[in-house]
Amino acid sequence: MVRIAQGLLTPQAQAQVQAALAPGEALAGLASWADDIRKVRPETGPWHYVDIPLNSTGLDMMRDCPKGNCVIAKIEEFRDRWRNPSVSAEGRREALLFLVHFVGDMHQPLHCVDNSDQGGNQVPVVFQGSATNLHALWDFGLLRTMRAEDELLGQLQQAITPQVVTEWSRGTVEQWAMESWRTAQTSVYGPLPAHTPDQPVQLGEGYAKMAQPVVEQQIEKAGVRLAAILNASAQ
Repeated sequence: MVRIAQGLLTPQAQAQVQAALAPGEALAGLASWADDIRKVRPETGPWHYVDIPLNSTGLDMMRDCPKGNCVIAKIEEFRDRWRNPSVSAEGRREALLFLVHFVGDMHQPLHCVDNSDQGGNQVPVVFQGSATNLHALWDFGLLRTMRAEDELLGQLQQAITPQVVTEWSRGTVEQWAMESWRTAQTSVYGPLPAHTPDQPVQLGEGYAKMAQPVVEQQIEKAGVRLAAILNASAQ
């Protein structure tokens, strides 16, 4: 996702990003920074997701993002902080790293839905013979069944036309989160086979074939939208 975004940055945005990093740092290498600091800054935990009830009519910020502690509000907050030239260099660097991570998180559908299962973490799954859970499957399990990173990156970049960039860059953060919520309904939970709560869900090649193009498009959208945020900040 970060490498896709970097390929879409304007020269001005590229310069701003590079100026915020220490010598030798690469933005892609810092994409997991927001996860790495959760142990020492536990208050940041709720910032990674928004709990939109699976069977609701959609996002209600008062209900789903209490006190602004959700990924939607934090993307907006750190976008504003990144844009603000009066913020310290340290504060802008932190804002950039949170933005990178949270835009990615929001496009993982299970970060935008509440089905009383901790974003799928409490749904045990056996996927192609290996035990995991639904959240981990959508975090990285499905990616492991796909092409190698560099080959996949080339494929995804080819799919991102100027028309797609224009289309996906539109909208608000709330609307982007609603897209992920609908994807969770239709592509994560909807295709699950019938199962009992005390038994792992058995998933195999059929689920993977359905899910892989969804994963690819979510990665593409995240890259395009991160680039849109950073390019807009450099104007």
